[in-house]
Amino acid sequence: FYDQLIEIDLNTLEPYVNGPFTPDAAWPISEFAAAVKEHGWPEKLEVGLIGSCTNSSYEDITRAASIAAQAVDKGLHVAAEFTITPGSELVRYTVARDGLLDTFAEMGGVVLANACGPCIGQWARHTDDPKRKNSIITSFNRNFAKRNDGNPNTHAFVASPEIVTAFAIAGDLTFNPLTDSLPGKNGNVMFDEPTGVELPPRGFDVEDAGFQAPAADGSGVQVLVSPTSDRLELLEPFKQWEGTDLIGLRLLIKAQGKCTTDHISMAGPWLKFRGHLDNISNNMLIGATNAFNSETNSVKSSGIQGTPYVPVPTAARTLKTLGIGSIVVGDENYGEGSSREHAAMEPRHLGVRAVLVKSFARIHETNLKKQGMLGLTFDNKADYDLIEEDDQIDILGLTTFAPGVPLQVRLRHADGDTDLITVNHTYNEGQIGWFKAGSALNLIKLESSGVTV
Repeated sequence: FYDQLIEIDLNTLEPYVNGPFTPDAAWPISEFAAAVKEHGWPEKLEVGLIGSCTNSSYEDITRAASIAAQAVDKGLHVAAEFTITPGSELVRYTVARDGLLDTFAEMGGVVLANACGPCIGQWARHTDDPKRKNSIITSFNRNFAKRNDGNPNTHAFVASPEIVTAFAIAGDLTFNPLTDSLPGKNGNVMFDEPTGVELPPRGFDVEDAGFQAPAADGSGVQVLVSPTSDRLELLEPFKQWEGTDLIGLRLLIKAQGKCTTDHISMAGPWLKFRGHLDNISNNMLIGATNAFNSETNSVKSSGIQGTPYVPVPTAARTLKTLGIGSIVVGDENYGEGSSREHAAMEPRHLGVRAVLVKSFARIHETNLKKQGMLGLTFDNKADYDLIEEDDQIDILGLTTFAPGVPLQVRLRHADGDTDLITVNHTYNEGQIGWFKAGSALNLIKLESSGVTV
């Protein structure tokens, strides 16, 4: 039984384009051209990109290829740069075998390596000015500012692979693939409805799946990492909870507005450090806007009055060296975006004990829990405004930490005044075990040794 029955007339549905700068801004294709003109977004499309982990299945590629094949038949060529990033070697090999990559190439497309790719900035963007205002469209799942190419002026839109392909052929965001025509070799032509093949008729195929079998007996295997490597570093277990309330935390940053996992842990050039937690932590929260000065990557050096403003990672390292825990305060939907575990590991590594926000993106909240941090939400969202820059913050009630029972946070302001606010959490018994053990991995190790937390 269901609480509500929702009926949808499929005949009324149409493709959508989302963006720029957020997947939350959704435009029906019939209204998109008007929105582009009304908002002054760059009409010229410079790049169309399909693939990566999202919308890159065999069926997705065949639907986009059906548009590309029409373009070839009708004498059209891409007006914008067009790239294809296969979602796996299995898909790449199979679509190459079936001739689909040749179809894209004939239309002017370029096949990139199987990877996250341009979705997180892994590509050589061809541009005459890396800061110029421009538009791109992708079939990726995120389009936050600077995510794809580091340019805050790149207006990134997202759509289905077939819509992206059609836009790349037109090179114009005011083009409607459902209703508009383009000049072909024999006059103006329109696209027919795309078609797709759910599974390859000849089955999937691959020469090298990239699988390496583990040793039959791994008990003697050692993982050797050079101590001078700046790319790889063995992880040290995070410390267990000390068994007391958290007293005297310093405010690391009070983030204002959108704070996605891209703001918390940027990708692009930082990805070479993803195996070295200490090095990649130098990107922690450098994209977040400080509510007190409206600047990014600029916070009080040690969270106390009179200290200079420094980059966020520098401030965090100072507090960690002093043995002082820190807290991050955020706005709505904190941590939205890719489920980037580094966005939780880095704060934990640099001494952040808690993240207190108006609301969380679900996956990031879970990742914080797994790393042994407190993910808390304001019971009264207006209490966000009570947080002052030089506060010392106490988290109370941890000795009786239990599912469904709110905690208290005491704000000790620089002028001597205090505020006591209620904060909520969604921890269950198992997740409270993660917190007490210091992380989910710590708990697994303890339990495997017969130790209870």
